[in-house]
Amino acid sequence: MRKDALGMTVAALLAVVIFGATGLAEDFQRTYRLPANGSICIRTVSGEVRIQGYDGPNIVVEGFKVGRDRDRVEIVDMSGVDRVDVSVRYPESGSNNASVSFQVRVPRSISYNFENVRSVSGNVYLTDVTGQVRAVSVSGSVEVKNVSGLVSAASTSGNVDVYIKKIEGSGDMKFSSISGNVAVKAPPDLDANVEMSTTSGSLATDFPIEVHDRRYAPGRWARGRLGTGACSIRITSVSGRVSLIRS
Repeated sequence: MRKDALGMTVAALLAVVIFGATGLAEDFQRTYRLPANGSICIRTVSGEVRIQGYDGPNIVVEGFKVGRDRDRVEIVDMSGVDRVDVSVRYPESGSNNASVSFQVRVPRSISYNFENVRSVSGNVYLTDVTGQVRAVSVSGSVEVKNVSGLVSAASTSGNVDVYIKKIEGSGDMKFSSISGNVAVKAPPDLDANVEMSTTSGSLATDFPIEVHDRRYAPGRWARGRLGTGACSIRITSVSGRVSLIRS
């Protein structure tokens, strides 16, 4: 190949990279100041949701649209004085080749109610946050790490991986997947009523609860009380491994 042709090829490739990167440019940014125990709802249809605790005072939500039809997708902000509520609206007809991902920073020291963190087709991540968490993906994995509070997480077709640093409050915590593994790490002094089950997969725990094989069907289950049973934990998978391990 001639040098001038090679140079044009390299330039063309660089242009693709540069213009492709602009497709990831920030399309939405809002900053909120929310009181303790305020609600946070971040929902998308196609794309990931990533929430990270940090040392700042504000909640910062950034949205990124990609795909051929990105300009036809709207990021909707329904937030109020005690609520951050951001979602995605697709056109009712026509082409919908677009996805929207969110990156969110929240003060790690303030307790919030993450009441609806969801993606239909994408992964969901929460790290270093405090409060009540409900994280869901239909077709993707859910990871909740280094969280203090009460957590529930679910996926229809993906893994669920949870690390609870400290349980605060009392209530029900549920972790489930239909087609995926469910792994939960909890504090060694876990005070809870525990139920675990899987239809097709292994079951493991290092807490002092008894594990049983199903008598007339495939699968395993475990049930027991740890401490006074101040809260409840239910871990289930239809087709996958389940585990409850000391952190």
